[in-house]
Amino acid sequence: QVQVVESGGGLVQAGDSLMLSCVGSGSLVTSYSPGWFRRAPGKEREFVAGLAWDGHTTHYADSVKGRFVISRDNANNTVYLQMNRLDPEDSATYYCAVRTGSRNIYSVSSYTYWGQGTQVTVSS
Repeated sequence: QVQVVESGGGLVQAGDSLMLSCVGSGSLVTSYSPGWFRRAPGKEREFVAGLAWDGHTTHYADSVKGRFVISRDNANNTVYLQMNRLDPEDSATYYCAVRTGSRNIYSVSSYTYWGQGTQVTVSS
């Protein structure tokens, strides 16, 4: 069974940092194009960061650019989202997802496999 599992969420204060991790079954996150999305209460799921097929090119939402970093550890089949200078506006459930095709990296519908999400809450 294909699985994607996130971890690392929690409650932090504004200005703090947090690192999320995502592990996929087999080589899921290392063989394909992984991404991070988030969904805040009352809002739609939105793109946060993605790693392109070349394994090097990264894409970010404007709201997190310069603060968040997506990276991948192929040896451990893990994708990370380092989140710095967190703001209460970053509070959401964060999802790891895997894109298996070449569709738009920013689009929810482009991703085939999804984790259950991990909650991030940033207090002011």
